Amino acid sequence: MALSMKASTNSPKPNFLIGENYHLSLKQSMEDLLAETHKKTPNFSGFIDKFHSLMQAKLDPPLESIWVYTALSFRSRNFEKGDPLNRLSIINDLFQLVSSCSSPCNSSKSIALLAPIVFEVYKLVVEVLGKDSRKVNIRIKSLVEVIIGYISMCCCKGFSEESENIDMDLVIPVEDLVSIWIDRNVNLQSFLPLVSSEICEMISERGFNVNYLAGVVMVEAFLLKLCLDLRIGIEGIVLEKELKSWAVASISSFHNFHFFEMLTRMLLQPALPVTALVGPEDGNLLKNILYDAVILVEYTFLKSKTVHLSNEHVKGIAMTRLVVTLEAIELFRKNRDKKRATCYTSAFANSHLHSQITKWISTLISSDEKAGGISGSSPKALIKRLLKLEKQGIKLFSDSILKYHAKLLVGDSKEVDEQSVTKVEEKKLEDDEPLFSLDDREDEKNEAMTAAYVAAARSMRLINDNSREKRKGSEGEEKEKIKYFKYDLSSKSKAAKDKVSVSGSDSGASDDDMSSDSEVDNPLV
Repeated sequence: MALSMKASTNSPKPNFLIGENYHLSLKQSMEDLLAETHKKTPNFSGFIDKFHSLMQAKLDPPLESIWVYTALSFRSRNFEKGDPLNRLSIINDLFQLVSSCSSPCNSSKSIALLAPIVFEVYKLVVEVLGKDSRKVNIRIKSLVEVIIGYISMCCCKGFSEESENIDMDLVIPVEDLVSIWIDRNVNLQSFLPLVSSEICEMISERGFNVNYLAGVVMVEAFLLKLCLDLRIGIEGIVLEKELKSWAVASISSFHNFHFFEMLTRMLLQPALPVTALVGPEDGNLLKNILYDAVILVEYTFLKSKTVHLSNEHVKGIAMTRLVVTLEAIELFRKNRDKKRATCYTSAFANSHLHSQITKWISTLISSDEKAGGISGSSPKALIKRLLKLEKQGIKLFSDSILKYHAKLLVGDSKEVDEQSVTKVEEKKLEDDEPLFSLDDREDEKNEAMTAAYVAAARSMRLINDNSREKRKGSEGEEKEKIKYFKYDLSSKSKAAKDKVSVSGSDSGASDDDMSSDSEVDNPLV
């Protein structure tokens, strides 16, 4: 039985909930609700209609109104302990309710509201961990694919057109908002278990922002999908190639700076937070896949000038990518994987990131230094130069943690012959060590990404009261709604691969020159 939305058809829209009256009513209702949560036996029955009215009173409802209404509706359901399929059915109903309530909202808000759903899915994954539950895991994976498909379609709306001032600030702290879903004594990290503690700290330090929370949700859903693929997919090189292709296509489809920043930032940690779900060996494999997806690929959206980000934010993302690139190179040199280290070094030398940082440095150094050129163009040489400029009082690193990683890499890493590194960088990429590149056909890739999830969405209507799969609608009806290409991981995702091209061009090549008809493949095997 779906979560009840009876109030949405019967409750009138209050005329007095306008302007300042609306804000005061929302704030007072939130305070009353939080006071109720402190009681030993809280009674939330009277709050469902109240928050439904607040949600209905605006064309683009505040996040809190939908958040609370769906949370209380979810809490009203009875869960059968020991029956994960029943719980999965209820989570699916919750997803349908949230997506319906947030349909008038902008992209960021629609995605941010999925945070509780991803949290509930994660809890279910942990619950069935170690059990003979392949069937349940497949069902969970299907729901996660639907969620990612929904996110992808939200991203197609575009983030640049959204207002930055409408309902972006919460009337209560984010920790109080989270407590409506979990125990008040549990911290934010427990509600966002698939991202690092550093990311949670950044949320608290920066203050709540809907765009930022949307990025967190995207990272969590993205990692959860990869983890489930590792747990139930086939083993070996084929799976690694498929996951890498999917990761690249997903990052391109999302084309979201906050998502990319957080994903890159998490690679600075010794281990990903999801390692507990897949084990150390698969955890390392997943990290290698993400290194490839972040370092070897030129994403068009990262070079876009239409996104409303400050120059400092853009520099911060670039610096994070630079530090992650050097950390990956040093890691694989230490592990005697010279081929992978060389591939990363060559990719960086031919990347937009390299030219971007080199240009920044050239604007900060003296005319005499410019005449002599910038000595050394490896990630290590550039970081040394940036740290030198920092000592001169020029702030380049966005925060102390990133600067610490940079210093650690330069100071403690094994010294490498700079001359030999430069020769490697200047060497053109060989056929067996290609640099991935994404062309400008973003719309086509978005269609390809959406395809997998349209099919998955169709199959997720599978979970009824008897926990059996149902397939509704004809193929023709779907094609009228969305034009798409099929994307099937189990059959090597050939359609998705056709959307990603390989480039062996020099760093001076234009963006339009960075595409070919080659498939995405692993440059390291």
